[in-house]
Amino acid sequence: MISESYKIKLEKEAKKLDSIYGTGNEFEKLVAEITTERVVEASLLFLKKIGEEQKKINSPKTEKLPNEARELLFIFLGSRQIENMIDVLKEEANFPLPELLHNLDALVGLENVKHQVTDLIAYNQIQQLRTKKGLAKSNRTLHMAFLGNPGTGKTTVARIVGHMYKAIGLLSKGHFIEASRTDLIAEYQGQTAIKVKRLINRAKGGVLFIDEAYSITENNHADSYGKESLTELTKALEDYRDDLVVIVAGYTDLMEQFFESNPGLKSRFNSFVFFEDYSIDELVEIFKNICEESDYSVDEAMIEKVRLWLQNKLDAKNGNFANGRVVRNLFDDITMNQAKRLVRNAHEELDKSFLEKLLPEDVPELRG
Repeated sequence: MISESYKIKLEKEAKKLDSIYGTGNEFEKLVAEITTERVVEASLLFLKKIGEEQKKINSPKTEKLPNEARELLFIFLGSRQIENMIDVLKEEANFPLPELLHNLDALVGLENVKHQVTDLIAYNQIQQLRTKKGLAKSNRTLHMAFLGNPGTGKTTVARIVGHMYKAIGLLSKGHFIEASRTDLIAEYQGQTAIKVKRLINRAKGGVLFIDEAYSITENNHADSYGKESLTELTKALEDYRDDLVVIVAGYTDLMEQFFESNPGLKSRFNSFVFFEDYSIDELVEIFKNICEESDYSVDEAMIEKVRLWLQNKLDAKNGNFANGRVVRNLFDDITMNQAKRLVRNAHEELDKSFLEKLLPEDVPELRG
């Protein structure tokens, strides 16, 4: 996503400002507000504080920082507006199935997932043809459950599935709505069912993706709101099965508890897709891809150190290992270390090769 990319860059810039100006995490806090709800007020405070801190230091070494930070803020704010337009256009776009199959195949790893999804697409294509020829159609629902640890590509695959179902004529729009417990449960008695209905109406014609779906019923014994939400959701799964795909996702064990929390819930889902953890080679491949997409270069020595870092994490992992998110967080830490190294050692203007190159020394030390 465009704004997400600039959000990450803006967060990095804020950390750099806090480090250089010695402001603790004040710039980071302002960026956190800018990227959520207090956009205007926080943006103005961010710009004001840059000017104040630069006056205190007044050093040639930092004279470019204010302009760089301001420009990045303006690009981020503009990208959010552009992205809103893109989302609308995407809802109306018709992605050809071969392109979507290519996008699915290009994902790192997930071989079992890829086979299962392509099998489902083939099956539903045949069902569509049967309908056109006047033959009986299968009674299978389109709803799916994605099971596995965080950071294994569940959200990405869910988006692709939505576009695929539109491409073969199963969904009228193919748009994607991501929801969590807060989107499905209201604060007051009697409001939850209304909230769920509104969400379902927005999602009709596309995919409703509910990550950590088990959180709806995690307080099942005392949470009447969770039960109300699940009852309304279960009803919608049947009522709108012809033009709505609901994909629930989460840890395998917790999702089993989720399905047991409501009679008939599990029967509404015909497809259960298990997302395996990435291997060390796949995690390294993800890291290389992130570097390439972000215009950073790495050599074999750098990759070997990253591999050792990730292998250590894999050896120590528990059942909640975050997979791709671990790689993304590592990349963020590495680029932060690179930025601090360059600012610390730069006595003249840095050329492109310095800005692109990540070094083994940028890889953070393992903790714990």
